[in-house]
Amino acid sequence: MSQIIQAIRGMHDILPQDTPVWRHIEAVLRGILDGYGYQEIRLPLVEKTELFKRSIGEVTDIVEKEMYTFDDRNGDSLTLRPEGTAGCVRAVVEGSLLRGQIQRLWYQGAMFRHERPQKGRYRQFHQIGVEVYGLGGPDIDAELILMTARLWQQLGLKDIRLQLNSLGDAAARAVYRERLVAYLSQHLDKLDEDSRRRLHSNPLRVLDSKNPDLQDLIAAAPQLAEHLDADSSAHFAELRAHLDAAGIRYEINPRLVRGLDYYGRTVFEWVTDRLGAQGTVCAGGRYDGLVEQLGGAPTLAVGFALGLERLVALVQDSGVAVPALAPHAYLVLVGEAAQRQGMLLAEQWRNACPALRLLVNCGAGNFKTQLKRADKSGAGVALILGDDEMQRRVIGIKALRADQPQRTADWTALIEGLGTISPVGIDSGMLILGN
Repeated sequence: MSQIIQAIRGMHDILPQDTPVWRHIEAVLRGILDGYGYQEIRLPLVEKTELFKRSIGEVTDIVEKEMYTFDDRNGDSLTLRPEGTAGCVRAVVEGSLLRGQIQRLWYQGAMFRHERPQKGRYRQFHQIGVEVYGLGGPDIDAELILMTARLWQQLGLKDIRLQLNSLGDAAARAVYRERLVAYLSQHLDKLDEDSRRRLHSNPLRVLDSKNPDLQDLIAAAPQLAEHLDADSSAHFAELRAHLDAAGIRYEINPRLVRGLDYYGRTVFEWVTDRLGAQGTVCAGGRYDGLVEQLGGAPTLAVGFALGLERLVALVQDSGVAVPALAPHAYLVLVGEAAQRQGMLLAEQWRNACPALRLLVNCGAGNFKTQLKRADKSGAGVALILGDDEMQRRVIGIKALRADQPQRTADWTALIEGLGTISPVGIDSGMLILGN
């Protein structure tokens, strides 16, 4: 026997027992995004490596250590996307979507980073990203945060906290950067290897270090808030006013800098203590200079991304009820004539009620065997068609999850009854005619 080939480390299958949670979360997200007037954009998995070097920053951990990069047959350096914002910017610039237009966009898909796999952090992971182009006020920043707060509410999630910070404009960050480098340089002996490497290339990332030995040193470092420019201070104050008016609770985290070079002004994270070390569920902020940096006209921009694996884990950990995706009904077909007729009837029922989840028995089997299959499928009812039902042109209806007597229904009556069911809220009980 050949050796079984296993999945690549850090790249997981999402099995049928888990997909209902994923589909529920995705459906709630799509509903919210549609409700706010955002449009979907679909992006390639592979981009030119230069795109990420120019956007994320060549001295970031992502570019230096984590990207899946390879040369194709033409010798071009390509990379599996490690995040979605850069590709979205490339797409809107290349597609001429920013010429005097405001764009509210969202995308979904797999991202790839070669990290050490652990709970909530995988080498292939999935994100939903939301990006807005052409708006620079704190009102749009607030809208994105309100949108995510609505998501937690609709998913029934609690224990998620909002953290905010402002990174100011480029000039303010440059002044602060000098002070921070001077401070850290006085404590070189206390810095770990990563922090020493970042000291002159990306010193703000030192503030984001999770090394417990550095936390006292980081706590005593100069604060960026003391160096904000006037416009950024006013922007941040107005954002907080919007959130206060909406009743959104938040905490100011002066060490929140985000891991990508392109952020400026507003940055935010939704975090939880329920997922261990990987507590960030959603994160984003403003990146007003990135479009120009990637070859487009100067364009104001803000967005966020949320990790679906972490959100799924949070929903599962919280015990939130998720709608089942089991079949509403299982069609039991006993005899060759019933098998042929049953297939035709099943198509008519699906035409009458597109929301119906109907599983038709295939592979023959006697009546007892098929009933066992029906029960194992999780269906609410078994629809039974055998020789007797064929002669009478009726369907037997047997409840599988409730103590109800078996009954029959005329073929035509069942089709007409299904046609009156709304696509929203169908359940197996509706198949017991007379409801």
